[in-house]
Amino acid sequence: MSASENSAIRPRRVVQFGTSRFLQAHADLFIHDARQAGQAVGPVAVVQTSGADSRAGRVAAFGAPGGYPVVIRGIADGAPVERQVAVTSIDRGLSATTDWEAVTALFVEEAEIVLSNTGDTGYAIPASDRGAGWVEAHPPASFPGKLAQLLYRRWQAGGRPLTVLPCELINRNGRVLQGLVLDLAAQAGLPEQFRTWLREGVTVADTLVDRIVSEPIEPVGAVAEPYALWAIERRPGLVLPCEHPCIVLADDLEPFERLKLHILNLGHTFLAEIWRREARPGPETVREILADPAIRARLDALYRDEVVPGFAARGMEAEATDYVAATLDRFRNPFLNHRIADIAQNHVQKVERRVHAFLDWVEEAGASLPAPALRALAAAYPRPGAA
Repeated sequence: MSASENSAIRPRRVVQFGTSRFLQAHADLFIHDARQAGQAVGPVAVVQTSGADSRAGRVAAFGAPGGYPVVIRGIADGAPVERQVAVTSIDRGLSATTDWEAVTALFVEEAEIVLSNTGDTGYAIPASDRGAGWVEAHPPASFPGKLAQLLYRRWQAGGRPLTVLPCELINRNGRVLQGLVLDLAAQAGLPEQFRTWLREGVTVADTLVDRIVSEPIEPVGAVAEPYALWAIERRPGLVLPCEHPCIVLADDLEPFERLKLHILNLGHTFLAEIWRREARPGPETVREILADPAIRARLDALYRDEVVPGFAARGMEAEATDYVAATLDRFRNPFLNHRIADIAQNHVQKVERRVHAFLDWVEEAGASLPAPALRALAAAYPRPGAA
């Protein structure tokens, strides 16, 4: 029996780390759709990991009767789309800071699927979680520390299998997260049997998520585009949270990752650099900046003369050409207010992953790509230790 077939037989409690509006309009919406279609999946418990007071209202609003709104606006198959969904897949919100006992009990006793979206720096581990510091902390400071402790408690309680689907925008996010948890277990000197269970009883899959979620609806809810993708790499023992048209199982995520990271995300970062350096209006959106013919011409030239040739060097010219066309349609979505100020957050890290990494990837193929605009952007944010 396949994992997807098995997922439709009995309900699967989902525990989600991170309260982001992205997951509200992505995975949580997909699970809602599946439940509405009769699949025995969910519900979702959302855990706030940061302890930020600004999100306390959001935590309290999860699980409210009637759900929360997600508005889908944009262009699909050449026609305008606008619809609103009341998402009811989430049944509770918890704070790791104040509800750690409840989070632990839920994770140990009920969780079948774990989701996470903890931001661009969500895998950072402070000194307090090194060594054995995370084992008894209440809770550990970092997300990897929290996950390690919860997995340890689950193993102590019998070690039922578990699937973890990280959704952070980190290359090979599953392998990275699993490696961090294994490192923490080793540093703490925990039994080898526990580390064996982490490798064999916990399936941590690489995933890739793609949907522009442009605006929050307070206290919970979001506005998003019609386009959505959740690509999940096949792994032994993998259990899907649900079946959905936007969920794709793949033997290799790299083609999906490269297209999204080095076309859509790279284009966003290119526009953010222009916005930062050229005194563009503070509240400007992607759609508004591309209404400037000169800016649009610069982005078109970047894709045509630098990005697509890079993909061509890796044997992906046709896929890149198609994805550029779809990306430009998404950028010009008349209903999407995707603020450049939001995109510009964590700009240095994004330049590393989206621009430096693209140039490296092309050079690995033995290609000599002039790419003057991309190289100028990379040079503005040199890697640590670079000459």
